[in-house]
Amino acid sequence: MGKLTYKDAGVDTKEGERAVSLMKEHVKKTFNDNVLTGLGSFGGLFRLPVEGMKEPVLVSGTDGVGTKLQIAFMMDRHNTVGIDCVAMCVNDVLCQGATPLFFLDYIATGKVTAEKIADIVSGIAEGCAQGRSALIGGETAEMPGFYGEDEYDMAGFSVGIVDKEKIITGDAIGEGNAIIGIPSSGIHSNGYSLVRKIFFEKMGYTVDTEIEELGETLGDALLRPTRIYANACDAVVPNFDVKGIVHITGGGFFENIPRVLPEDIAVSIDRGTWNELPIFGLIQKCGEIEDMEMFSTFNMGIGMMMFVDEKDADAVVSALKDAGEEASVIGRTVRFEKEKVIING
Repeated sequence: MGKLTYKDAGVDTKEGERAVSLMKEHVKKTFNDNVLTGLGSFGGLFRLPVEGMKEPVLVSGTDGVGTKLQIAFMMDRHNTVGIDCVAMCVNDVLCQGATPLFFLDYIATGKVTAEKIADIVSGIAEGCAQGRSALIGGETAEMPGFYGEDEYDMAGFSVGIVDKEKIITGDAIGEGNAIIGIPSSGIHSNGYSLVRKIFFEKMGYTVDTEIEELGETLGDALLRPTRIYANACDAVVPNFDVKGIVHITGGGFFENIPRVLPEDIAVSIDRGTWNELPIFGLIQKCGEIEDMEMFSTFNMGIGMMMFVDEKDADAVVSALKDAGEEASVIGRTVRFEKEKVIING
């Protein structure tokens, strides 16, 4: 067999170096004055902006994109899934009332192609720009024989900061609070195993299938990035008494909303007070899915919820609309009896 090299085993370190070179311009766009290191250091250094805080607390979150990546593989389009990765982490951090600070990514692939990795990182950088986060570090792992040559997975790690006395926990939620719903852009990054089973296995569609109800191809609809709610939170959290925030991710309404509710409080949601988006109706029709399953799996057009005093509801909706969000009051908190989440209509 002769003398072997790492490249003979499928790991091309030179291509990895070229990928780093191509991604630098995207990463640097996310830097701010608090970033103390450049791309390529062993660790990312970030100065904590704690001025004016009595007791600063770091808030962290981690997540990935899941099987939505299969849609990117099918379409050979890789510059948006990085936004999803950032969104799934940053939106969770925002729920605690924190200000996002920085983000790190991890990409594992069967074969490093510099241009593809740079495309992925360009999406991560765009997500960081939307999420007010500096991209201060990351790792690209080439793992031949573990992933296919055209396959990759990714995860992200977000860190934010909040003054301890301003942490939003949900403990202050009481009976009669208004629930403000903030729209999603679509499916976001959840339920894709079911989505793929319905559309590609049951219906026989491809990513290039034009869907009349959607006004676009199925692939375009499914690959639409997760929304990042940094602007929405900036418009509301510093100015109102926000008692709880919910990011509607995997598990839909029934798993995520109870995470912030006190034991004696439930929610009553009024279906029809927001736009559920055509993609959800299509999924339900093609999959013959019951309402309960839809609300247990998908965000149904609501990506984030805020709990506020009834007297503040109109002002919060107005502030969100000024920030470009088509928000609405979608329900109220009630006394818990049998169910934590009640869907009306």
